[in-house]
Formats: sequence, structure tokens, C-alpha cells
Amino acid sequence: MIAPFLIAYLVVFAYPVYKMFALSFTDAPLIGEGQWVGFGNYVKLFGQKLFYTSVWNTGYFVVLTVIPNTLIGLGLALMVVRLKGWLQSLILVLFFIPYILPVSVVTQIWQWVLDQQFGIAQHIIEFFTGKRVSVFRDPVWAMPMVALVTVWWTNGFNLLLFIAGLRNIPQDYYEAAMLDGATRLQCFRRITWPLIWPVTALVLTLQLILQLKIFDQVYLMTEGGPFNSTYVLLQLVYREAFRLNHGGVGSAVAVMLFLIIVVVSVLQYQLLRVRER
Repeated sequence: MIAPFLIAYLVVFAYPVYKMFALSFTDAPLIGEGQWVGFGNYVKLFGQKLFYTSVWNTGYFVVLTVIPNTLIGLGLALMVVRLKGWLQSLILVLFFIPYILPVSVVTQIWQWVLDQQFGIAQHIIEFFTGKRVSVFRDPVWAMPMVALVTVWWTNGFNLLLFIAGLRNIPQDYYEAAMLDGATRLQCFRRITWPLIWPVTALVLTLQLILQLKIFDQVYLMTEGGPFNSTYVLLQLVYREAFRLNHGGVGSAVAVMLFLIIVVVSVLQYQLLRVRER
């Protein structure tokens, strides 16, 4: 009964992971075998300034997206859940539409919106800065703008998860609290927040894993620039493996990213369990 799943797991997941680790200890090109070099690829990697830059940028992007994306999704869900009937369905559809768009369409839309010459968002930027800014060519603006696009693109999924969690909270709790004179803020702190916490932990974990693997938006909008200010780990994998044909070094970067995701996810999960208790 478990044989189909086991075969698929070994072929699709376990074997590629094994090959990734094995190739990281060789000087293999992208396609083909190579000679054993031990930890040579990792030594070379830790000697690259670009590696540390990509780690920093990936962490910076995670900070800009994970918690804000979660909080915005929760805030929107608290407002949308109060709506009824077709109006609620319409609002959910409008928020979820960006999530089903391909990344190429999303980046093209925002490149138009943020274009320095005719982008409609430039009016807002000009109001606060006094000038128009080419945001994807400015090292200060580039990563926050990529984060903004990501939050706009992915928040619809978080909204649906929070809506599902809020609908599972019995209304009797709120009615009893209101009879006892509880305010809306007290209802949120004492009822909604504790009961929605498992969904919040799930959203935080999913967002952390997804945002650590950022690549598409950066590659299409900035290509890692300007001045490597948006260069991330998966882009380093792409550079080493596909552009320079260094399959071994590319695998070493992928292994480091894999370990970072595992360690950070486990730490976050343990912290969330402590918070839940």
C-alpha cells in the first residue's frame, strides 16, 4: 500500500538530495561526474564575499516579508470575516487573484507601477522624497520594493488560511464575552489571538521557508543588483551552476541553503511551541 509513495519519495526527493550532497564534495560540472575534492568547495565558498552578501540579503528579505506578510494577512482576515454573503466572496476573490498570477506577470505589473517616468506609484514616492526614484536601480530602495511586491503577491494565500481559522472559532465564546462586558480588544486578546495562534504559527513557518527560497522576483526585477544589494542565495546557486558550470560549488551553496532552512525552521517551530504553551 505504501510502495507507490515510497518509490515516488525515493526517486523525486531522497535521491536528488543525496546527489546534491554528493556533488558538493566534487569538482563536477553542471552535467557529468567530477573528482573528489572533499570540503574544497565549502572552503572556496566561505572565502567568497558574494556568499556572505547573499546570506545577508536573504536574511534581510526574510525580515522584510515574513512578519509583515503574516500581520497584514491577519489584519485583513479580521476585517473580511465581518462581511457577509456575496460581498465577502468578492473581496476574497480580489485579494486572491494576485496569488494565482505567474511571477512574470506580477513583476511586469509592478515594473509599470514603479517606473520612474510614468509609474503611478512615483507620485507617492515623490510626495515623501521630493523626487522620482528609479527604485530597482537604487541599492536602498531595491530590496524593500521586491519585498513589497512579494507581500502583495502572496498575501492572498495567508488571508485564506486566517479566514479558515477564524471561522472555526465558535461564536458562542464572543457572545458570552459580550454579555460579561468584554470590549472588542479584550475579545481579540483573550479569545481570537489564543485560538488563532496555531494558524499563525503555520503561516509564519510556511512564509519563512518560502521567502528563504526567494529567486524569481529578484532575478526578473533587479538580477541581483544594483551593486549586489539584492543578490540572494538561490541566485548564487544559479550563477555557479548554470552560468559558470560549477556544479560542485553550486551544490555546496544549495546544501548551505538547505541547512539554513532546516535550522531556522526547527528553531522557529520550537519557539512557536514555547509561545503556544
